[in-house]
Amino acid sequence: MFCHQCQEAAKGTGCDVAGVCGKSSEVSNLQDLLIHVLKGVAEYNQQARKAGLNRPETDRIVMDSLFTTITNANFDDESISKRIEKVITERDAIKETLQKEGKLEDKNYKDFATWIGSRSEFAQKAAQPEVGILATENEDVRSLRSLILFGLKGMAAYAEHADNLGHRSEEISAFIEKALVAIEDETLSADDLIALTLETGKYGVDVMALLDQANTSKYGNPEITEVNIGVRNNPAILVSGHDLKDFEELLEQTEGTGVDVYTHSEMLPANYYPAFKKYDHFVGNYGNAWWKQKEEFKSFNGPVLFTTNCIVPPSADYADRIYTTGATGYPGFKHFEDRKDGKTKDFTEIIEHAKRLPAPTEIENGKIVGGFAHNQVMQLADKVVDAVKSGAIKQFFVMAGCDGRMKSRNYYTDFAKELPQDTVILTAGCAKYKYNKLDLGDIGGIPRVLDAGQCNDSYSLAVIALKLKEVFELNDINDLPISYNIAWYEQKAVIVLLALLHLGVKNIKLGPTLPAFLSPNVANVLVEKFGINPISTVEEDMEQFLG
Repeated sequence: MFCHQCQEAAKGTGCDVAGVCGKSSEVSNLQDLLIHVLKGVAEYNQQARKAGLNRPETDRIVMDSLFTTITNANFDDESISKRIEKVITERDAIKETLQKEGKLEDKNYKDFATWIGSRSEFAQKAAQPEVGILATENEDVRSLRSLILFGLKGMAAYAEHADNLGHRSEEISAFIEKALVAIEDETLSADDLIALTLETGKYGVDVMALLDQANTSKYGNPEITEVNIGVRNNPAILVSGHDLKDFEELLEQTEGTGVDVYTHSEMLPANYYPAFKKYDHFVGNYGNAWWKQKEEFKSFNGPVLFTTNCIVPPSADYADRIYTTGATGYPGFKHFEDRKDGKTKDFTEIIEHAKRLPAPTEIENGKIVGGFAHNQVMQLADKVVDAVKSGAIKQFFVMAGCDGRMKSRNYYTDFAKELPQDTVILTAGCAKYKYNKLDLGDIGGIPRVLDAGQCNDSYSLAVIALKLKEVFELNDINDLPISYNIAWYEQKAVIVLLALLHLGVKNIKLGPTLPAFLSPNVANVLVEKFGINPISTVEEDMEQFLG
């Protein structure tokens, strides 16, 4: 195996024995094979799309396959093998349709478009050099191809959430196909791949806008909300991940059962949506960021539903209480299958399981405030603008992104504590858990931490920045009093970063380390063209930001 897609890549270069995340080399190789044959689907479906023969089911398969390979989403070799079989079947069905219609292009097709193997051959094929990322020998080309591929994985995750709510974009799906094939095109230069990287960022903005529309049209615009972080004395289910459709269906099915529901980690922003506030058994949020789940799942006592990543391989004292759905999977976990024929998922088993277990053990109490997505902030626009004009707010700091296990991430807590009292933090994603429970106060009633929501709600932060640019009649988004200090962990953070670059944002600090998949030359391009640079110490970075 070789995997360097997440921030915790071993030795800062890549995992080659087993994943730091906990996935085995076998699972890692199968994920590579899934992406390999998926490029075959993209190859043929581009032709099908031109001929008007594309099916929505194909777009869904592409999204789900990419999503399945995101860090900490799926550790189950059986689940991934089934997807490989499904992708090969879909690829060959598209090819057959093209042949029947006389639309199949006459060309030399690569291995990913032609290889056929049975389940018993997957492991051997998956371990071959031409399947994994190291098949690209040139370090800089490999780096750019990786950057694009990992951005596509994040894009596919957001597209699938939107698709679950009936919001689709043929343009986004067509771009994913185009990019999957392009990263295997030997005729593309480094400059071509850099251009494709920025185009990936453009579609990153589009997919986050699509998901924002899907979520808000279904559940209302997030609103300022005080979220309970204590517990009640009822059996309960904890919901982790990002998928609001799964969350809605579970709330509906637990109503009147005596089972409470809590959010965990990236599901926290579900508390901000008006549609979910009608459920009396929706209690609040339990715990912190994903990496603390081993201790917090044990004390929760009830079952846990993963709607997306981030799964940490569990300890035995709670492993029998974990359920998965969607792109997620883990050996031995009960998995709720996808919806069929428009029907809802049946969560009866996890609800009955919850009834047999004790209520959660309280680990903290009180409330935290969130819900500052773009619609809500626009309602406060006059107040925010007046605070900036009067000097009450001197600067905004976008501190969005991911949290993680490394102790070096305490930098973000210390940075938040050291910020002057006339600054405001704009955040989204689980990075917020480094400072969202600190008592940082407010500025004229405006909290100094404005939480827009999940990582995809970084879109809201971009909308806010663009609105402020308009209000202050500026020509360049970089002239705003906004600084960017971003934490990353996995591939959804990659697509957010590329989206910011597409919007023209410069001088982003990125940490706790630069991605292992960036070669020195590619990293230099990002530094020279966009001003991206790694974090250093709190003191040095504060001086650089505040001058």
